Amino acid sequence: MARLFDAYIIADWTAAEGKKLGDQSVWIGVAKRDVRFRLYTETHNVATRAEGEALLGKLISEHRKRGDRVLVGFDFNFGYPVGTAARLKLDGAPWSAMWKFLASNVVDKADNTNNRYQVAAKMNRLMTDEAWPFWGAPAKQAQRWLTTTKPPAGAGADIPEFRATEQAVRKGKLQPKSVWQMHGAGAVGGQTMTGIPVVRRLLESLGPSGAVWPFGTGWRALDAADVEPLSALVVEVWPSMFPVTPEQGEYKDQAQVRATAEALARMDEAGDLATAFGPAKGTDEALVAQVEQEEGWILGA
Repeated sequence: MARLFDAYIIADWTAAEGKKLGDQSVWIGVAKRDVRFRLYTETHNVATRAEGEALLGKLISEHRKRGDRVLVGFDFNFGYPVGTAARLKLDGAPWSAMWKFLASNVVDKADNTNNRYQVAAKMNRLMTDEAWPFWGAPAKQAQRWLTTTKPPAGAGADIPEFRATEQAVRKGKLQPKSVWQMHGAGAVGGQTMTGIPVVRRLLESLGPSGAVWPFGTGWRALDAADVEPLSALVVEVWPSMFPVTPEQGEYKDQAQVRATAEALARMDEAGDLATAFGPAKGTDEALVAQVEQEEGWILGA
């Protein structure tokens, strides 16, 4: 079976304020083949999200000029738990309405300063008029609609803490964080908020040669005919699913983007990536609709 992609780009995002390299900064890994078709990986580290966005655009553009198809993975949520868009009274397809809402509310400057805590507080005010479902902020960012600590058990109990895809991967050491958590070790809320507008702009720049899975493709196995018209397919990944031991001198995030890119390349080589784009056999139609229209899914979950 022929490979679907020629290169695999993985971005490890951050919501950090201020410029930063090394740990807890933006890392981008690229797995591709040399002239002898041997797989090799490059990693890049940039100090700001703006630089990361520019680098991703450049890498995709270079591959596009060569006629390559690229799988581009980001390590943050592409969707929010079911019902979020409705609580915000947004119109249209829930995932797309959420992306538009974030793009118009999140201000992320070239020096990495951003208003993610203010946006979380605004969303809490609009959704519940309480300090939930979003929670977690440094003391100086706390206010009526956003607290430093997790809300009491049962607060906003009808709002799911996790998406279906996180429930699917929660076992043993794999314990993904909820997108509602904005601050603290491993929190993904800020990355999601600052990351989605980047993916949206990237797809806008690609036009019809870019697509986002599963929202734009359907949650189904993909084949060569599906990806043939594309230069880039953008997906959500969770690097913790792929075991990795950092090599000598490698940062943890650097090792993770390398290992994730390599793992997806090997899956493609083996013909297993095509089916990873679809749900497990017997998945009910309501869940398929929920994933395709609002929540999204982690590739390989």
